[in-house]
Amino acid sequence: MEHLNHLIRGMIGVAAFLGIAVLLSENRKAINWRVVGIGMLLQFVFASLVIYAPPVRYAVEAVGSFFVQLLGFTGEGVKFLFGSLVDQEKHGVVFGLSILPSIIFFSAFTSALYYLGILQKIVWCLAWVMTKTMRLSGPETLSASANIFLGQTEAPLLIKPYLNTMTRSELLCVMVGGMATVAGAVLIAYISFLGGTDPAQQVIFATHLITKSVISAPAALMFAKILVPQTEPVETSLEVNKEKIGTNLLDAICVGTTDGIKLAVNVGGMLIVFVALVALVNYVLAHWIGDPLGLNNLVISMTGGAFKTFSLEFILGIFFAPVAWLMGISNDALLQSGALLGTRTVLNEFVAFINLADLKNSGVYTDPRNLMIMTYALAGFANIVSIGIQIGGIGAIAPAQRENLAKLGVKALIGGSLACFMAATIAGILT
Repeated sequence: MEHLNHLIRGMIGVAAFLGIAVLLSENRKAINWRVVGIGMLLQFVFASLVIYAPPVRYAVEAVGSFFVQLLGFTGEGVKFLFGSLVDQEKHGVVFGLSILPSIIFFSAFTSALYYLGILQKIVWCLAWVMTKTMRLSGPETLSASANIFLGQTEAPLLIKPYLNTMTRSELLCVMVGGMATVAGAVLIAYISFLGGTDPAQQVIFATHLITKSVISAPAALMFAKILVPQTEPVETSLEVNKEKIGTNLLDAICVGTTDGIKLAVNVGGMLIVFVALVALVNYVLAHWIGDPLGLNNLVISMTGGAFKTFSLEFILGIFFAPVAWLMGISNDALLQSGALLGTRTVLNEFVAFINLADLKNSGVYTDPRNLMIMTYALAGFANIVSIGIQIGGIGAIAPAQRENLAKLGVKALIGGSLACFMAATIAGILT
């Protein structure tokens, strides 16, 4: 009976998210419903294979275990540099020393795979499946597939020769794919957040995150084609950009390390600023508004003490609670889940994952199904800041598209968010 309720709620969620996309489409009559149908089918097939087909599940778990091993290798380098400062038994998890270095190492590792051509081959195989089934252009499917491993400004490098001549619909696919999926360097940090120091837990969340990234690729293509349907002829060839990172393998690793340092510093800097800004806003809401108007006590009574004051998290929780319900979150966790979704959208995914890990570790957020759904929903770059990142990053390698990038920014945010919500909903239906 409980599973039937989950199924009914999930199907309502699927219909609602598709309905929102259709409502916001700029040309409803041109929507290719075959693409939508195949996109939904691929998401269910990919997720079902991981959950119900033991060989596939073992393969994904093996990849997850490899990611966990990479965390261990990173730890060796960090210990060499910082010594006992990273001893988690003494100091706990120090984000700047325990988490950010994993981004640097994985960036260098990815660059090495890119130079050797291994990454391109994996991406090409995934893109081939989506190109043949969804009948979309080669460049957009390549970019969406690359986003499973690379960031929203790195993946477009694989299709650099095509970017300047892409249609608006194809360009939106590139942007939505970047917002809906998780770059490997960031994924490895999320594994640390949720898995802590327990290798078994790390493998579980690594498996979820990898699965989410894979099923978000067709979801991103599907929502992009609903929001801006394809009406012009497109490039059908499936060719990966042959440019190499670096002049040799060692240079590629150095380039990846430098890029990883930039990303890690950027992440660290953003977290300092955004966490401080949230604290500032919460102080104003609690002490300047909540106390004088009696809203703090009202919030405590309304939420049973789950929220202690009138805060940004409470406001976002109310606004996004319906989305959490549509994804299948249990009624007792709707406000907390809504707050996490709002934090991801308004601030960034790192702050949201840190908050999710805090709720998990404090015992407030214990339902495994809720935790899994939120892991799928939060894993993506669909936030306001990413609009600027894409305009700057993709615009730098395709200057002719800068105006289109700016105009499509909000649509990309909506499409990326819907793709993340859909992935979470499908995971909830199947478990």
